Amino acid sequence: MNEVSIARPDVTLVLTPEGVIREVTLGGAIVAEPGTDAWIGRPWGETVSDVGGDKVKRMVEDARSKGVSAFRQLNQRFPSGAEKLMEYTTVRLGDSRLMAVGKSLHAVAELQARLIAAQQAMERDYWKLRQVETRYRSLLHASNEALVLINAADMRVVEANPAALRALGVDTQRVQSLIGRDFLMEVSDADQEVFQALLVRVREQSKAPGMLIHLGRQRAAALVRASLMTSETGPLFLLQLAPVVPLPAGNDQRAPVSISDLVARGPDGFAVVDADGRIVSANRAFLDIVQMGSEGSVVGERLSRWVGKPGADVAVLISNVRRHGVVRLFATTIHGELGTDTEVEISAVGDTDSDPEHVGLSVRDVGRRLAVPRDGDKLAAVLGALTEQIGRSSLRALVRGTVGLVERHYVESALQLTGGNRTAAAVLLGLSRQSLYSKLKRYGLEAEGPSAAQNDRSATGGS
Repeated sequence: MNEVSIARPDVTLVLTPEGVIREVTLGGAIVAEPGTDAWIGRPWGETVSDVGGDKVKRMVEDARSKGVSAFRQLNQRFPSGAEKLMEYTTVRLGDSRLMAVGKSLHAVAELQARLIAAQQAMERDYWKLRQVETRYRSLLHASNEALVLINAADMRVVEANPAALRALGVDTQRVQSLIGRDFLMEVSDADQEVFQALLVRVREQSKAPGMLIHLGRQRAAALVRASLMTSETGPLFLLQLAPVVPLPAGNDQRAPVSISDLVARGPDGFAVVDADGRIVSANRAFLDIVQMGSEGSVVGERLSRWVGKPGADVAVLISNVRRHGVVRLFATTIHGELGTDTEVEISAVGDTDSDPEHVGLSVRDVGRRLAVPRDGDKLAAVLGALTEQIGRSSLRALVRGTVGLVERHYVESALQLTGGNRTAAAVLLGLSRQSLYSKLKRYGLEAEGPSAAQNDRSATGGS
C-alpha cells in the first residue's frame, strides 16, 4: 500500500528544510481542489488540522536527519474549506530540500464508516432476533399443549416444552437428554412407517391430518399433528402431541358418548359463531382448513376473515339462517392463513328457530369430490359403442355416424329444454325452422312431444 502511495500521489509538496511550502502539485482524486497556490510560502504545519501539526514537525525532522520519514495520517485542510484524511511520507532531496508525498484516504475512510454502520446494523438485528427468540421460547414453554420442534433434515430434536417432556415420559430436569436426540427413537417400531408418511405429506402440502402414534418409553398413544416451519438453520417440523387417555379397564359400564367430543374429533370442520359472525368455538378440522394452530387463535375473530367469495359471504349465510332457521350446502371458499383456497360447502343452524344468538356451522371440503354423472354421459355411452365398429366400417362411415349421433342428441336435448316447442328449439340451436324440421324428419323425431304443433302455434301467436 505504501509503494502505491508513492507511485501515484494525490498531493506533492516541495518544502524548505524548515518545512515551508515552495511548490504544490495535485493529482489523482483531488486534482480539482482550487486555491492551493495560497499555500506557497506558508509552513506546512499551518495547512493541516491542529492535531496534525506535531506530526508534520516529526516528519520534517526525520527527513532532515534520516533522509525519509515514516508514513503518518493527518487531516489536510484545503483553501476551499474541505478537510481530507491523507497519508504522508517526507523524503530529503539532493539539494537539501524536502518533498512530502501524500495519498488521499477518503475512500478508505468512507469504507470504514460503512463497515461500522453495517456492524451496528447487524448488532441491532442480532438483538432484535434475540428478543424474538426469547418471546418464542417463553410462549413455547408457557403453552399447555405438548410441542416439539425437530430438524427436518436429520430428525433431531431442537426444542421441546415441559408438556412434551411429560408426554414422552422424560424427566423435566433432564431435558438436555432429549435435545439433539433422533426423534424417531421415541416412536414405536410399528408406527415408524406411518409417522414418516405423515412427515412426507407435510413436506408436500405443508399440513396433514393428525395420526395416532405411540411415543416415549411407555409407548403411550398420542394424536400427533405436524406442520412445516422455516428457520435460519433450515426447515423444522412442529409436532403437536395430544395424549390419548385410555378408558379404565374392568369397567363394564361404558361412559356416555359426548356429542361435543365427537364433533371436536370429526373429519368435517365445525364452528360456532355469534350473531355478529365472531367465532366462539371451533374444532380441529376447522382449524386445519383455515390453517391456524390453536382454537385460541381463532376465537373472537370474524368468520369473514377466512370465508367468502362474491355472492357467498358470511353476511348472506347468517341472514339466511335468521330467515329460514337452517341453511344446507352453502357453497363458498375458505382462504387459509398460508394462502391456500379451499372450496367448501357449509350447512348452518341457529340455536333457536327465530332470531338465533349463535349459529353452528358444519364445513365440508368439496375440492376433491368426484363429479356427479350427468345426462351427457348418455352421449358418451352411445359414442363408445361406435368404437366397436373400428375395423368393420371405413373411417368416413364412422365419422358420418358419429356426427349423426351427436346432432340427434343435441336436437333431442333442445326439444326437452323447450318443452317440445320446435320454434324455440330452432332458436336455441341457431337453426331455421325449416332446417330443424328437416333434421327431425331425418332422425325420426317428428312426433317428439305430444303438443309440439300446439306449442309452435302459441310461440308464433297462431290460433
